[in-house]
Amino acid sequence: MTPDMIYGAAGIAVFGIGLVGALCAQDRLRRVLALKLCSVGAGFLLLVGAWREPPGTPDPVPHALVITGIVVMVSATAVALALIRRLHSLEAEDER
Repeated sequence: MTPDMIYGAAGIAVFGIGLVGALCAQDRLRRVLALKLCSVGAGFLLLVGAWREPPGTPDPVPHALVITGIVVMVSATAVALALIRRLHSLEAEDER
């Protein structure tokens, strides 16, 4: 088994764990964290696929996509957490 296959399987596993968590979790925060795990797994798969022949020469386009994905992931997580906080405060007002 080559290192590429091991890293690819690890990326698929991380993505799968995140997807199961996103589909099965009831808590909003857990869903956000599970989706974040999905994006990490997808980025990992992009990086694994970026390596080509001869060994050691990466394709720069997938690396740029992963860096852009990290920025988008951080900002989307911040927006999701702000929405969760707002929903929590609205639910607390409704209970009073």
